[in-house]
Amino acid sequence: MKTTPDSAPYQSGFANHFATEAVAGALPVGQNSPQKTPMGLYAEQLSGTAFTAPRTENRRSWLYRLRPSAQHPAYVPFDQGRLRSGPFTDAPPSPNRMRWDPLPVPETPTDWVEGLVTYGGNGDPETQGGAGIHLYAANRSMVDRVFYCADGELLIVPQSGQQRFVTEMGRIEAGPGHVVVIPRGVRFRVEVDGPVRGYVCENYGAPFRLPDLGPIGANGLANPRDFETPVAAFEDIDRPTQCVQKFAGRLWVTTFAHSPLDVVAWHGNNAPYRYDTARFNTINTVSFDHPDPSIFTVLTSPSDTPGTANIDFVIFPPRWMVAEHTFRPPWFHRNVMSEFMGLVTGAYDAKEGGFAPGGASLHNCMSGHGPDQASYDKAVAADLKPHKLTDTLAFMFETRFPIRTTQWAQTTPTMQLDYDDVWTGFAKGDVSQPKA
Repeated sequence: MKTTPDSAPYQSGFANHFATEAVAGALPVGQNSPQKTPMGLYAEQLSGTAFTAPRTENRRSWLYRLRPSAQHPAYVPFDQGRLRSGPFTDAPPSPNRMRWDPLPVPETPTDWVEGLVTYGGNGDPETQGGAGIHLYAANRSMVDRVFYCADGELLIVPQSGQQRFVTEMGRIEAGPGHVVVIPRGVRFRVEVDGPVRGYVCENYGAPFRLPDLGPIGANGLANPRDFETPVAAFEDIDRPTQCVQKFAGRLWVTTFAHSPLDVVAWHGNNAPYRYDTARFNTINTVSFDHPDPSIFTVLTSPSDTPGTANIDFVIFPPRWMVAEHTFRPPWFHRNVMSEFMGLVTGAYDAKEGGFAPGGASLHNCMSGHGPDQASYDKAVAADLKPHKLTDTLAFMFETRFPIRTTQWAQTTPTMQLDYDDVWTGFAKGDVSQPKA
């Protein structure tokens, strides 16, 4: 067994063309797939888009590995139990507002793959539109097992515990406050030192990218330089390794005679990456009211309708609130987009209680929602001096399609059956004394 050291593990920049090697001389110079590669390695192209996608949209990387990735027996079905995929048809779609308590930490040994559970989603991976939404709770590392998703890229939001994503293209350390994106088809395992929890957005549509800034200009929101891609690191392990894949909505498994995480060098722009949400440059108002929550968009998967995303990833990080004569928490609203929300740490400023770190909520399209009464009463009575929201990080998966929840999500004991009650105490407005 051989593994490479983990020194200087990251290179920065979003969607750049990187070149990295774990062993000097492993990368060929001036030719992607030469007749004879250095060190007897095998050249393999990993395509994240169609070959003929425009140059600005095209994503692909060349991998140079110890063995061909095709060297494995046939896959057979793998029953994980709680993982589902689009089309989401095991329960009728519901317009009701929903909220869940955090997933409990497993009582039995459970790795990341075993700990995944699907809450809902939309679209269909076979038609490459929509998204799946999963949560996970695990308490042990994946051992002699790797996973990859052929249906879509994975945007992973760790909520508790430190997690190491050991991928074909390098290693990524992540914890609460980080976001990890793993492209379609990239194999990885998750190592932990104790219990972990988090959220997963499985994006069936166009790969995530930075949103356009429009009138904001050249600076603000997420900066390309803050996205970190791992440098090459490989395993030379001749031991049976189980490989689980998600394909066309189902899980399949085979066993390699070796670790498939054996890429010695790679170059290209289709690679896993990490982002630290603390580096997000928040934009907000300095006069009155406040802009739409789209100003908090970190990444977007565009659709065929300009300005309307297949899915957006939006965060609500620590930030200053300075506007005058305005209601500062998120207002009451109904939206054409469907919103699945999670809380990494602290409290969300529109909910005084009930929405706990590790929990989740769903407000489907045109479902009226907003602050609960306690948050509303506090906000309308507040002294509107500059105020900083601290010790908080919430996020939202926002999609153009209704989110269909699974039967599990609709019946789990973690569902808060009294969620609607947070809006029952508001007094009726009084128009008997109109203002002169």
